[in-house]
Amino acid sequence: MQRRSFLVAAASALSLGHGGPAPAAQDFDATIRPSTLPDEMQPREIRIRNDFAPYEIHVDPGQFGLFWTLPDRRAIRYAVGIGRRGLYESGEFRVGAKKKWPSWTPTPEMIARSPDLYLRHQDGMAGGPDNPLGARALYLFAPGGGDTFLRIHGTNQPETIGKRVSNGCARLVNAHIVDLFDRVPLETRVVLYPIPGG
Repeated sequence: MQRRSFLVAAASALSLGHGGPAPAAQDFDATIRPSTLPDEMQPREIRIRNDFAPYEIHVDPGQFGLFWTLPDRRAIRYAVGIGRRGLYESGEFRVGAKKKWPSWTPTPEMIARSPDLYLRHQDGMAGGPDNPLGARALYLFAPGGGDTFLRIHGTNQPETIGKRVSNGCARLVNAHIVDLFDRVPLETRVVLYPIPGG
């Protein structure tokens, strides 16, 4: 797959609200804080060079950018953190599931790599503000296949955005994943481009 670069011709900052679900017995959405990222890392609508189909997700790891494409060569750019070297997986996927305040279970590979961090969670962790998947998660499935265990998800650690930090997933701050989650329907095409230089 050839990496495509996105050319910004014009940009305007977006004002992001986050509706949230109807009140529930335990409504965690009240814990979501506005993004404290610098202005250049806030979501903004941009012009893109390539004529991508609208309503797709494209992740460019070289820019730490996730692009939600729109008609007329426009896109919304979100800043993301990506997988650490050797764990980031490029390819084409589809959104096979969407979850609010998802539960999380580390994979056997994660436990084998870092048992001190993950072994205690081998039976899973309930969703909530301290969960590594954050406020929302988009579950990436193989085209025509099942769950790849890759996610586009939230985090309450803004310091990890713009860095290679995860076990392969792409992460946005919680306020931004809520906005993206509300825009993205099931079966959306997702393209994760290779990291420049390998």
